[in-house]
Amino acid sequence: MYNILIGGAAGQGIDTTVAILEKLLKHSGYYIYTTRDFMSRVRGGHNFSMLRFGSEKITSHSDKIDGIIALNDETIHLHKHQLTEKGFILCDSSLTYSEPGVIKLDMEKKAKELGNIRVSGSIAIGAVLRLFGEPFTYVEEVMAKVIRKELLEINLKAIQLGYESVEPVFEHLDGPFKDYMLISGSKALGLGAIAGGLKFYAAYPMSPSTAVMEYLARVSTESGVVVEQAEDEIAAINMALGASYAGARAMTGTSGGGFCLKVEALGFSGIAEIPLVAVDVQRPGPATGLPTRTEQSDLKFVISAAQGEFPRMVIALRNHEDAFYQTARALNLAEKYQIPVILLSDQYLGDTTACVKPYDTTGITLVKPAEEAEGEYLRYRLTEDGISPRLIPGKTEHLVTADSDEHDERGFITESAEVRNAMMDKRMKKLNKLIEELQEPEFIGEENCKVLLLGWGSTYGPVAEAVSTLNKQGKGSFGALVFGDIYPLPKKSLEKYGQGRVLINVEQNATGQLASLIREQTGITCSRSILKYDGRQISGEEIVKQVLEGGF
Repeated sequence: MYNILIGGAAGQGIDTTVAILEKLLKHSGYYIYTTRDFMSRVRGGHNFSMLRFGSEKITSHSDKIDGIIALNDETIHLHKHQLTEKGFILCDSSLTYSEPGVIKLDMEKKAKELGNIRVSGSIAIGAVLRLFGEPFTYVEEVMAKVIRKELLEINLKAIQLGYESVEPVFEHLDGPFKDYMLISGSKALGLGAIAGGLKFYAAYPMSPSTAVMEYLARVSTESGVVVEQAEDEIAAINMALGASYAGARAMTGTSGGGFCLKVEALGFSGIAEIPLVAVDVQRPGPATGLPTRTEQSDLKFVISAAQGEFPRMVIALRNHEDAFYQTARALNLAEKYQIPVILLSDQYLGDTTACVKPYDTTGITLVKPAEEAEGEYLRYRLTEDGISPRLIPGKTEHLVTADSDEHDERGFITESAEVRNAMMDKRMKKLNKLIEELQEPEFIGEENCKVLLLGWGSTYGPVAEAVSTLNKQGKGSFGALVFGDIYPLPKKSLEKYGQGRVLINVEQNATGQLASLIREQTGITCSRSILKYDGRQISGEEIVKQVLEGGF
């Protein structure tokens, strides 16, 4: 597989260049995995994307680069040390940097001669295609789908210019991924919500969660989803709760700082037993933190968010496939158990684009609200499994109540100690059935491994690559468990693989929150931690290095 970096300042057209190059390479059959690193500013600063592509499935980014497309000198100085032996640097002839291996083209000059300075990016695209031995035959077909008709001819000329300006350096690889989808993690989440029957989404813009709302708003007409940009986070979650009470499958989304504002209403969902899915696309905190970076520091927060005790579920999304199916599943679980379900994503997963096999919706069946029981309707009827009948106001002759105070079976306020105990026990009984539906963490690697890595959410890809690399190097026998369902904590695989092995937790936080949860819930203790919390996602190479430095 190959890896190229496109870097420059915000406003220089990095995203457009990457988006076009992704589509061209995927059409050629490559698997695409593109990560984005950008500063929280509109113009200037140093931004870059890394586009990794190959003939096999890719699960993670890589720190090793085969080519740099530099839009400014800063990009070269910051990343030239990452180049592989055959690596190249492609830049405009106006840049001052000059060393062996640098390919300088008059991209800006040629673009002006063509009549539009902005097509300099297309000249770079043409050069990249040629450097990696790509044929030119399919370029027009793909460009016709992504470029406005009036701009197609000039961009094709620009690509042709770049293509003819260089000679191949790398060999073309044949891959079978032409017909796969190319999608970001946030879009995959939104698409999964639609497949799961979503009818109402409310949010307030907050990086990096805004991409979910933007996608759902863009497809709202075709999908039949009402999307509301609320005035703040508190309004957003209460709108979603109101929509759910009225019978619509509802979801709200934000990032960590916004989730802080939602916690009282999250408790209302718990005591009133109103189904809700809440998305937290994590970024580094506390407070404003690093708005456009990634982290996994909200796990213990969302597990205990809101005062008091009530059943909830927390699911960490691991990759672009997981984001789709788990979001659809979350809406069903919220409906079935009448609880809040919290989805944890992060900037890395949300903004990364990757190839996925077209999603299969045949196995997604929408759970209906609990049906009306015979006789008197009691909204909070005491039942064996804790799940009470839930009717929709306006669709029944019965009075449908929802109460944030403690209440009796009818939903009327009570201060009775006996009723309080009964209602608490009823709500917590839901966990007994919910635990039966938990999905065990995915096991990766050698069954009889001596070292077991433990990860969750978006560390899935880097951990999977690290385990594969370690086993291929013959440095020992390695395996991994990567959690999706994370609270309540699935324990069967931990009990199976967690004994008699060296356990290393790999997390994007400073305190080892997964390791702490596992120790609390099972008594199983990790031998050491590999933690990263600088706002940048850990790579497979970094994990391998730290594992080997630990003497394993």
